[in-house]
Amino acid sequence: MEVDTNTTIQTLGDYAYQAIEKHYKKTIKWEKSVKKDEDPEALHQMRVGMRRLRTSVSRFAIALDLSKPISDKNIGKLARRLGNLRDLDVLKETLEKDYKPQLSSKDQKHLNTAFDALAKQREHALDTVQTTLKDDSYKSLKQALEDWLEKPSYQELASITIQQVLPDLLLPEVSQFLLHPGWLVGTEVVESQFKVRTDWGAKKVEQHLANEGEKLHSLRKQAKRVRYQMDLFADLYSESYAAYIADVKKIQDILGAMQDSVVLTEWLEDVFKSDMDSHVHGLNKLLTENRYKLWQQWQPLQERYLTTETRHGFHLTILHPKDSGFVNEDETSAQTIG
Repeated sequence: MEVDTNTTIQTLGDYAYQAIEKHYKKTIKWEKSVKKDEDPEALHQMRVGMRRLRTSVSRFAIALDLSKPISDKNIGKLARRLGNLRDLDVLKETLEKDYKPQLSSKDQKHLNTAFDALAKQREHALDTVQTTLKDDSYKSLKQALEDWLEKPSYQELASITIQQVLPDLLLPEVSQFLLHPGWLVGTEVVESQFKVRTDWGAKKVEQHLANEGEKLHSLRKQAKRVRYQMDLFADLYSESYAAYIADVKKIQDILGAMQDSVVLTEWLEDVFKSDMDSHVHGLNKLLTENRYKLWQQWQPLQERYLTTETRHGFHLTILHPKDSGFVNEDETSAQTIG
């Protein structure tokens, strides 16, 4: 099947080609800078490019004929290695910019122990990334992608118009998002309805996160998957679709920041041999306060997305792309389709 990328995008195959081409080019654009460890932003951009490339390959797989090196597993392994290094950079930046200026001189002095440990871990992670970008599996992936982009091969489904299959592509991921058990963390059942608990103090929240925090972390990962997939088709939908993407991003950001705070605390406890509070008491207090603030930011979104109206509105929006011929006077609420 020949693809003319200069024509108006109409088919599933066209969309798949452009998505893979865009994110592959973004990924390799930053490769040299990452190898040389020149700029943390280059690493961030390459990681994002790799993640979005993975989403494109996995979500469009039903329409593509790809060679073995171009797999979700291979791309995921590379993305995780880039991610391990990027996470350490974010951790260092967070400590230096967000927390260190607020600490006492005593806490700041103890924090140097953490920075020393961080530098050693980063050196190891950087070596892993640089080795990965030189090994045969990465070279095979690049060559396979370049060969496919030069001469793309598709399955029969690629010729279908994109509007015909958009809901089928998006709704399974959205359903997993809306049915995720993370939405129920910190709720109670009242008259067969889930109600968000808004009467908890910081201590109660900390206890709950210790037991249920992994569910919120999992929900954050599902939000990321939904957002990346929805981004692929943003130009085919109306403003209500963009509003849902913005919501998903906000959910991802808040839960991500909460998880980052938990990970940072656990990492510091490991550095200080479970005696973090006596070494950096002020930092421990700030991290606890930060998680409570993030919890309070999360709850209004949680409350809204547990309502029938919001959930049905999300589904209705996805069911009707711009060119579907459906007129929706209120795209954020359920209604009869005539």
